[in-house]
Amino acid sequence: MNDRYVSPLSSRYASDEMQYIFSPDKKFSTWRRLWVALARAEMELGLPITQAQVSEMEAHLTDIDYDKAAFHERRLRHDVMAHVHTFGELCPTAMPIIHLGATSCYVGDNTDIILMREALLLVRDKLVRVLFHLAGFARRYQALPTLGFTHFQPAQLVTVGKRAALWMNELLMDLDEVNYRIDSLKLLGSKGTTGTQASFLELFEGSHEKCRELDRRVAKEMGFSSTVCVSGQTYSRKVDAAVLATLSGIAQSASKFATDLRLLCHLKEVEEPFEQNQIGSSAMPYKRNPMRCERICALARYVMTDAMNPAVTAASQWFERTLDDSANKRLSVPEAFLAVDAILNIYANVVGGLVVHEKVIERHVQEELPFMASENIMMDAVKRGGNRQELHERIRVLSQQAGCAVKDRGEPNDLIDRIAADPLFGMSREELTAHLQPSRYIGRCPEQVEEFLRDEVSPVLERYAAALGGKETELTV
Repeated sequence: MNDRYVSPLSSRYASDEMQYIFSPDKKFSTWRRLWVALARAEMELGLPITQAQVSEMEAHLTDIDYDKAAFHERRLRHDVMAHVHTFGELCPTAMPIIHLGATSCYVGDNTDIILMREALLLVRDKLVRVLFHLAGFARRYQALPTLGFTHFQPAQLVTVGKRAALWMNELLMDLDEVNYRIDSLKLLGSKGTTGTQASFLELFEGSHEKCRELDRRVAKEMGFSSTVCVSGQTYSRKVDAAVLATLSGIAQSASKFATDLRLLCHLKEVEEPFEQNQIGSSAMPYKRNPMRCERICALARYVMTDAMNPAVTAASQWFERTLDDSANKRLSVPEAFLAVDAILNIYANVVGGLVVHEKVIERHVQEELPFMASENIMMDAVKRGGNRQELHERIRVLSQQAGCAVKDRGEPNDLIDRIAADPLFGMSREELTAHLQPSRYIGRCPEQVEEFLRDEVSPVLERYAAALGGKETELTV
């Protein structure tokens, strides 16, 4: 099939698991399961449907003749009716009662909700795996001082592990959102052409209770506790918008991580995995481009913009039903899930093999540490009898001179030597150097990481231990 377009999300990026969820086999077999659930519930509620008809349908849930369905769709110009006829030809006894009382959205919309829930469960598992890898990384480097940055300018020191905790914190926020979406999804149920259930009320000879019970039984068989209370022909398209907003949030978090790592790669402090035979550039053999993180950013950008699709669709629906949502949904919802699936696969791969160059980190810290130690030096000099305001002004001048030496002449940072030579401070170089211990400038970073892993991350890893495939969830170095 090299003579036509194939989505890179299928051919290059998304996992087989996620692709199956949005595959024709999964979609149309779910349609058939919904038809079985409807027929069974109608039979149990007294309609003239036999167990033999239901059993006949159950025997043909997965043997889908796609050529025959395509033939019927060309003839009927209606995808649901094409599959009704395809299914009915396999189930001649049940053919008269398939889709009884239902409209197309009974199978279409209910299936969409079912598939989104299954896809969200897979996304949740993959989020947990990323958190697991990051947690181990944070624990290992929770006390390793590194330059913190504001505006990408050197600021107070943090630790490598604390920075990883920031990445994890956003993923935990995403996990909460995913869980909320999973828990709040409801089936459309059996609502009819404008959401009034008029066709079912007619079938049940005016019994409102049987209409309600029909919904309850279909929902239970499909693994849901409830259906939406009111609707038009479709469930509100705000549901799609909310789900994709959640996926967009994951993309935002992943892109933030990948952007940080691309910057760290430039600094030669932390790098993504690089395989032995990997080529970084076709022209420059020495290159180690952060191509995996760049791919995360690229796919995340796609998801964030794709999330606008269902938002616009939800805003432009007319009354009880309009069909301008359908073609858009076929693209926007599955591809957002496929892209997020790919993002999380790459994210897990990267954080499972991060390379930390501790000596480079230490050198960068030492280059900036004299500036960061200036306040402590000033306070020490005040204790020795100095004037705080005079000392502050003097350090300001000396810091600017040292900065000029570094930036204009490419010389090492000599601020400590300048302060040692200034009689206003009355401190030797050895006394000043005692202030240059990086661990004195990382605040509570190690403790914050420890508390975060204990109180926030470990409970999540324990709760979703099954997603880790039996890996030990106890966090150790």
